Amino acid sequence: MLTGSFAPTPEAENLSSAPHFNQSSTPVTVRFSSSTGFPAIPDTDPRANPRGLAIRFNLPEHDGRRVHTDIISHSVPAFYTRTGEEFLEFLRALAGGTVEDFLSTHPATKAFVQTPKPFPTSFAREAFFALHAFKFTNSGGVARFGRYTIIPDAGLEHLDDASVKSKGESYLFDELQERVGKGPIVFHILCQIAEDGDVTDDTTVHWPKDRANVNLGKVTLNSLVPDNEHEQKKIIFDPIPRVKGIEESDDPLFELRAALYLVSGRRRRAA
Repeated sequence: MLTGSFAPTPEAENLSSAPHFNQSSTPVTVRFSSSTGFPAIPDTDPRANPRGLAIRFNLPEHDGRRVHTDIISHSVPAFYTRTGEEFLEFLRALAGGTVEDFLSTHPATKAFVQTPKPFPTSFAREAFFALHAFKFTNSGGVARFGRYTIIPDAGLEHLDDASVKSKGESYLFDELQERVGKGPIVFHILCQIAEDGDVTDDTTVHWPKDRANVNLGKVTLNSLVPDNEHEQKKIIFDPIPRVKGIEESDDPLFELRAALYLVSGRRRRAA
């Protein structure tokens, strides 16, 4: 987990009245992660892809309580299934050895499984995508749907198969600590804007590439979060924005993900 700040562009204010889009700077906490439920999975294990990036915008206190809103993303611009029920079926098929049967009747899942998931040279050189569409409303009441993409300022860079074999089991996390020790890590948050007729309640559906992208601002990461391992277990990210100016769409995964992350977070804290 790293700490830093977010600085919005004027375009962010035009899109949404959310507080972090309308003040000069907001403190952020960022967590980088690998896939699966195994904390010690080697960085070189193919199952560790896609990689994850979650951003917490730490907003001013309100009525004596801490306020925040989060973006949760991973390095593939889609998800396995549209609903939680389908995802559970997929997991059961994996466990039961019938995944090929499942994929034959679920083309969206098959497309996700077959999407290339290359190993990045660094977390700071990978792109990340929030799965869901969000409804953004500005101070004038104009509402538009959009999806976040998070782009590294250093550019994209991935390893070939031979290079992966030469890497250590924690090469991504080791490199991240070394990199931030030498200077800031920068990401840019973009928002792809939906047009009339675009599907906003299905994470398996891609919007056409010609949809406009709005540059919302820059995340600058300066240092590791103190007491890092403790804070990793303590923090619980929330896929639902819960802040004025940004709302969840009708995507059925929102409430399920929020509930599961809460259960997971409570188990980490208890452990």
